Amino acid sequence: MAKLLNDDQIQDGISKLSGWSLAGKQIQSIRKFKDFVEAIAFVNKLVAPAEAAEHHPDIEISYNKVTINLTSHDAGGLTEKDFALAEQISSLN
Repeated sequence: MAKLLNDDQIQDGISKLSGWSLAGKQIQSIRKFKDFVEAIAFVNKLVAPAEAAEHHPDIEISYNKVTINLTSHDAGGLTEKDFALAEQISSLN
């Protein structure tokens, strides 16, 4: 199981991510797209990095808006795995 990050480590990690915010014990990014088809296309791009990392985001889709939440459920909060995957997700268009 991954080690939980302390508050300083979390603040440091979130400061290095563009488009992500702290939401309780998770980090969150909200993306808006032209329409539903583009939103789903983006979600499909999340599959490969999530599978490769063996770490899966919680995803909400509302028409053209995709909300991505990352937390390490087994650890009970944020770990390095969350920030590493967030970095990969941030690089997707």
